[in-house]
Amino acid sequence: MPRLDGRLGAGIGFALAAGLAWGLVFVAPVLLPDYSTAMLTFGRYLAFGLVALLLAWRDRRALAQLSRADWLEALKLAAVGNLLYYLALSSAIQLAGVPLPTVIIGTLPVVIAVCANLTRRELAWRRLALPLLLMAVGIACVHFSELQRLAPGTAPGKALASSAANMAWGTLLAVAALACWTWYPLRNAAWVQRHPGVGSGTWATAQGLATLPLAAVGMAAYLLATGAFDSAQPWGPRPLHYAGLMLAMGLLASWLGTLWWNQASRLLPTTLSGQLIVFETLSALAYGFVHRGAWPEPVTWLGMALLVAGVVLGARVFARGDA
Repeated sequence: MPRLDGRLGAGIGFALAAGLAWGLVFVAPVLLPDYSTAMLTFGRYLAFGLVALLLAWRDRRALAQLSRADWLEALKLAAVGNLLYYLALSSAIQLAGVPLPTVIIGTLPVVIAVCANLTRRELAWRRLALPLLLMAVGIACVHFSELQRLAPGTAPGKALASSAANMAWGTLLAVAALACWTWYPLRNAAWVQRHPGVGSGTWATAQGLATLPLAAVGMAAYLLATGAFDSAQPWGPRPLHYAGLMLAMGLLASWLGTLWWNQASRLLPTTLSGQLIVFETLSALAYGFVHRGAWPEPVTWLGMALLVAGVVLGARVFARGDA
């Protein structure tokens, strides 16, 4: 078996760390079911922006070197890859539960790898086919298992129609989130690779600063539109739990996750880094099953094993230097 060189191994390690951090965001909507998706989205990215604001002084010289075009790119990445993505994802999770949107987002390794290879041709298609096939079958296995789990518990009549409608809207929103996060890593990787002199932490902080005004305006508009400022609980029924979880996501899932992913994008070919988003899928599935308090079904175990096998084969292809 070929050995991974230091650059490839480090890149995979950073991608794994980012996946573990990002998996946390799939559980937040079910930990705070009495909070709207807008509150979850704007709260998370308001926290991200505040964390970035605290860290900006450390990187002030590097941030000052960024051009107007760079800040515009950070703003685009923040709007699509942060706010629109998580607004769609958290809505999908609240409508359809954790596992099904997770599985749809789980197609990201295949979708991004295909899109990256279509635009960059980093790898011969015959070398890429088997890893992506294993991932696709693994995703299908997990998806099938979740649909089987949902079917028996669905009540007849009106409840069935309501459940079906929620699942349909949740699926559509998960697909929208998939589109946002297919665009984001390809665009972000292109920028990171064109600017090797800009540190991964600096670029993560820049994206957080770009996110801050968008999240602040979004939060203010939402609170005004819903009349929350006039209520006795403008920050919801559990403000301390809400603030703590948002700060945790802002630091771990947003700033650190972005930093680690920037580093992975710098070290790895985009076709490979796209496949490694599977770490987010596996982490989210694990967190979801822990929250549910149940073990995965055998078909789900098989699906997760196939996803891991696809990642291993994909890494081996690049380790052999077939790219």
